[in-house]
Amino acid sequence: MSRHARRRGNPEEVEEMPSWKEETEPMVHNGRIKVPYTWWVGETGSTFFISLRDEKKILGTRCPKCEKVFVPPRKACGQCFCTDMQWKEVGPAGELVSYTILRYEETIHPIEPPFGHAIIKLDGADTGLAHLIADFEPQQLKCGMRVEAVFREERQGNILDIHHFKPVA
Repeated sequence: MSRHARRRGNPEEVEEMPSWKEETEPMVHNGRIKVPYTWWVGETGSTFFISLRDEKKILGTRCPKCEKVFVPPRKACGQCFCTDMQWKEVGPAGELVSYTILRYEETIHPIEPPFGHAIIKLDGADTGLAHLIADFEPQQLKCGMRVEAVFREERQGNILDIHHFKPVA
């Protein structure tokens, strides 16, 4: 039987296939995959992470055409495709746009629960930065509230050089 006959649905040439559900035992495998890797973050990423590590400064890129400020920084504007981006310091404080609270222990979590995964629109930025939020009482968090970056003492040049964000008193 040709694959074309099967696709056209010619009843004389198409054999009924048994349902996989009838012949297959349902099975679930729980596991974790750890895949260590190294990659170059590029010129834009390098400038961003070196600024975090060495100066505790959060940089974004500003498009000179549409004037949007992107954090994390981008090499080209996602709105108008301009490639002549300019560096701009933003934050370190901003507005909590969205969040969810995690209350369970897991070895892969970078901080102790409860903590939150949040989107933070830093002062001077037009886009949100996904990061962690901590040092709060769960009922205290509200979208629109002010938060600020808490930097690690020993920074390594990655996004977790900002340990987390916390509510501004």
